Amino acid sequence: MSPDLRLAEITRIFSDLHYGDRASALHSLPALAPLFDGAAQIILNGDTLDTRPSRNPAGTLGLRAEVAEFFQRHGPPATFLTGNHDPDISDAHALELVERSIYVTHGDILFENLVPWGRDAALLRERVAGELAALSPDARERLEDRFSAYRRAAASIPQRHQSERHPVKYALGFAADTIWPPLRVLHVLKAWRETPARAAALLNRHKLPAKFFVMGHTHRLGFKSAPTGLVVINTGSFCPPCDGAVVDVTENRLVLRQIERRSGEYRIGTTLTEFALAGR
Repeated sequence: MSPDLRLAEITRIFSDLHYGDRASALHSLPALAPLFDGAAQIILNGDTLDTRPSRNPAGTLGLRAEVAEFFQRHGPPATFLTGNHDPDISDAHALELVERSIYVTHGDILFENLVPWGRDAALLRERVAGELAALSPDARERLEDRFSAYRRAAASIPQRHQSERHPVKYALGFAADTIWPPLRVLHVLKAWRETPARAAALLNRHKLPAKFFVMGHTHRLGFKSAPTGLVVINTGSFCPPCDGAVVDVTENRLVLRQIERRSGEYRIGTTLTEFALAGR
């Protein structure tokens, strides 16, 4: 996909479908079809589904095939970026758009333990550290190699509640993995607070010139500026109680729009904010 867009083209970005997980409100891929209207190409920015090892490997393979077939046959060309739940969905971890002014990535690379609020945070920190230690000093400083290390760490952690089919067991597993003990919410709040500064630090460390950082991962829909002036935009999630949004990019504007669910379908809703792209 070309990073530069002609005036009439729209690249539409959304993330965190978590298709196949009971926590997701998305139960039918065709319900997404209205989100394709007007887009020349789409980017699914991580956690489209869960591809990690599970107790139901046939089910995971089935979901992968269903997702691949749907996006191949319906709507505009789709680019899948990896996330911590789908670390092997593609070889693409990030994109730079519109003369490198926009950086798009799932967002888990901002955290040394990928998911600071998760039950596996300590284990993930250990796995990430081990993967980075195995790299040469030069490779350790290359962003692509760091992404690969993070993705190997993510892939080494099997699914927990995500692959549980029994509703009661799923609910208990979800609580154990994400909301218990209650103090875990403090890790969520800390991650939200630190995200803009962490995004700015990542771009600075790797000398990336982006003015906008588009992510998902933390499921907190919205936008916020870092002290450096970087605007960090989060497209939220399809998992209640969080809301989702799309980012539309043309050659001269970036627009954040709410996703609304109407009559069982997802549609583009209210414009939340928009930005002119410098020099356009």
